[in-house]
Amino acid sequence: MENPFLQINKPLKEVPQELKAKVMSDIAMAKLIMEIAELFSYNLSSVIELTMKNRNK
Repeated sequence: MENPFLQINKPLKEVPQELKAKVMSDIAMAKLIMEIAELFSYNLSSVIELTMKNRNK
């Protein structure tokens, strides 16, 4: 088995453009899903803060 740490100082290989596009597309999709989930979920810190403010009144 070859030691992978020996390749650290070597120059990076060029990645195929199709692979770059696929990775960037996957990242964009994951970001979109996270943003949509954030829209439909509660911001728990603000809910707790509002509850505490209303309870003290």
